[in-house]
Amino acid sequence: MRGWWGRKSTPEKFDTYTRWSVGSFGLIEVSGVLPSLGPLGPALGGVVLALVALHGVAIMVVVSRAMDWHRGVREQPVRLLYAFGALTAAIGLTALTIDAYGPGGEKAGETTGVVYGIVMVFGPGVLCFGLRDRRHMYAVVGGFAVGSALALLAFGNPWLAALVVAVVVFLAASLCAAVGVFSIWITKAVYELDHAREAQARLAVAEERLRFGRDLHDVMGRNLAVIALKSELAVQLARRGRAEAVEQMIEVQRIAQESQREVREVVRGYREVDLGVELLGARGVLSAAGISCEVRGEVGELAGEVQSVLGWVVREATTNVLRHGDAQRCRIGLVVSGERVVLTVENDGASDAVGEGGSGLAGLRERLASVDGTLEAGLVKSGVFRVVATVPVSVNEVTS
Repeated sequence: MRGWWGRKSTPEKFDTYTRWSVGSFGLIEVSGVLPSLGPLGPALGGVVLALVALHGVAIMVVVSRAMDWHRGVREQPVRLLYAFGALTAAIGLTALTIDAYGPGGEKAGETTGVVYGIVMVFGPGVLCFGLRDRRHMYAVVGGFAVGSALALLAFGNPWLAALVVAVVVFLAASLCAAVGVFSIWITKAVYELDHAREAQARLAVAEERLRFGRDLHDVMGRNLAVIALKSELAVQLARRGRAEAVEQMIEVQRIAQESQREVREVVRGYREVDLGVELLGARGVLSAAGISCEVRGEVGELAGEVQSVLGWVVREATTNVLRHGDAQRCRIGLVVSGERVVLTVENDGASDAVGEGGSGLAGLRERLASVDGTLEAGLVKSGVFRVVATVPVSVNEVTS
């Protein structure tokens, strides 16, 4: 059970909690009717209990299908809603019939009154879960309120009692419907927030790729154009037997070598990151996503190579916090211990099914290994994921 719950994301947990909470209306029906069935006798009481239990199960099914529809997973359960409405009306009429013609006298009337009231409140309220238009909701609740009053009058009850029941049914069913509508709205908002967080992480990665592509284009575009022109000129000169063709090819070679150097500089600039900037960026991005981020430790006088490789750890770990799990808190710590620097990134909300990370962390391990560093990543306890990177205080070269 714990593993099943732990594998769910925060939106899925909230969705499940909402379904069971609202679906518990069915249990409320059964528990409300059960203590008052005695006057009806074992046989008739058992029939009434079975009908109410069936109505309770139907509530759970309607709630689940309606929430799927609101999320866009299923089509609107129109037939189910009609069937549930008919079941509600049938149980209400059965209760009135038992009250009018069944055994038990006045006490039996109290029992059937409880059944009638509970079913007529939760029935139309739950029906509204499968609707979006408020006018339709008011029509359903109002229709059942008026119908309950007319049914009471048809069975010979006083008009004042019928009026009171109609008002109570309308108000109580409206409250039930409001609870359901609000619960569905909150659930949709939680899913949308989670999708926005994922989109934010993907956008950050896309922006970084675009920046690199733009820088590479700026560097290579002009040089490639010059190489193409000079190569064409060299071809023309060679066809004419001119010695200048060799000079043009030497120039092409020089430009190509210069391009190689410039590309290496672009890649090096792309790879080298500032640890202080990355820590500030991580705190800002996580805070914007609603995740509390605490950063401890100072960058101080760490060498540029150390800052660069640890900056990549912060960047990748932050991306994983945003993409995977449903973190509420994240702690980043930087400690210099003897001849080594230790960076720790720890977050809650991690799925219990998470392993030691994917290709991103594998790439970090290779990057850290090249500077005699290590990377450890994994669950330290249920729901808590920790990344620990250790590198020497000073390194000679960072490659990957």
